[in-house]
Amino acid sequence: MLIVENKTQLQDFVKKYKTEDCIIIPIQCDSNEHPANDKLSLLYVQMWGGKEFILPLNHSETLNIELPNLNSKTKKYTYDVKRLNHFLQIDGVLDVNLMYYMSNGYPLDVENITTNAHSYFNINHYRKKNINNIIPVLKHLEYCRKLSEQLKDTIENHSQSVNLSYNNEVLENLGYIEQNGLQTIEDKLYSEYNIYTSTGRPSNRFGGTNFAALNKKDGSRKPYVSRFKNGVLVEMDFDAYHLRLIADKIDYEFPEGSVHEHMAKLYNVDYEESKKLSFQYLYGYVPDEVVETNEYFSKVNQYIDKLWKSYNTKEFIVSDIYNRRIYKKNLSDMNANKLFNYTIQLMETENNMKALTKLIPSITDYKSKLVLYSYDSFLFDFNMEDGLDYLNKVKTILEQDGKYPVKVSWGLNYHEMKDITEKFVD
Repeated sequence: MLIVENKTQLQDFVKKYKTEDCIIIPIQCDSNEHPANDKLSLLYVQMWGGKEFILPLNHSETLNIELPNLNSKTKKYTYDVKRLNHFLQIDGVLDVNLMYYMSNGYPLDVENITTNAHSYFNINHYRKKNINNIIPVLKHLEYCRKLSEQLKDTIENHSQSVNLSYNNEVLENLGYIEQNGLQTIEDKLYSEYNIYTSTGRPSNRFGGTNFAALNKKDGSRKPYVSRFKNGVLVEMDFDAYHLRLIADKIDYEFPEGSVHEHMAKLYNVDYEESKKLSFQYLYGYVPDEVVETNEYFSKVNQYIDKLWKSYNTKEFIVSDIYNRRIYKKNLSDMNANKLFNYTIQLMETENNMKALTKLIPSITDYKSKLVLYSYDSFLFDFNMEDGLDYLNKVKTILEQDGKYPVKVSWGLNYHEMKDITEKFVD
């Protein structure tokens, strides 16, 4: 093991790093902080042949260095790419947790990997900031060796489960949103997306806040405001999103205008009752009389049957966009309707990620920030200087050639939002 503390040692490290595959483990200064709001204490790098390097950046025991450019043509692995990217950008790093998840349907368990020193400091000094900067380097080494061993085992047994699209697009998209943070009246908060769910639909919580479940009615959203003096929050959410996603899948074409108004005519009910019935049928049971009289739900019912038969025959389903496989062995208590609901969530997530992959590169040069993604909606911290051209660009990309219309609302805080969709009508 070499602690890199001078120019010569750094040169030796870079030479080795540029020619050999490796595992990279970041040790942030404060494990209780969001990585977007923290710095690195140490960077541990283990070459595939076993040679180890520790690059000290902010540790009390060492002579700290400046990180060199760590891009290379070699393969690089880490436990959490999204977390690593908050500290430094390295091309071509594979997420081992994602690799394991794609194979097993649940994340790699590393919670029990620790040392006595880490346990002692975290229990007795949990109120102190930047604890990792005073935990002995050799104890960090001990921890990194344990984690590396588990990562190597995963790589050797599950490398066939690498999904580069998820690795290079989905994790990067979500990391970009996290990095922007959400401004509150008092402070800036950071979200943390977790894709390691049954369907891949991200949960989103950090620091005791569940950002995916901020209540629209109880005032939980009111503290969230714009970071700009001339800014407002703008939300774009898809109209009848799940109904439209499934329509694409079953080759059903809705007429122009409101989906719920269209279905209301078929049900012979009003708008609100139409929404209620459509969601009830889509996420639950479709009555025989609806199947017989409603072409859309007749096709939905056929699709559910086809999906269920394929799932039981092949013992997996494959997503349309990122070719992700969800295996029967990794699911429990499954039935046809539950599988269909899983599929809807998978469609929603992947279509959103596809849209984000196109959207994010086109808005990075603007002052406005994409600050939150929640299922069927996107929240922007909008700087008025960017103008309506910015909002029109965002809206056009999200709508994907008009396939998925969005409603637009804005406000000085996230609770008091006003619908302004009509401003975007040609």
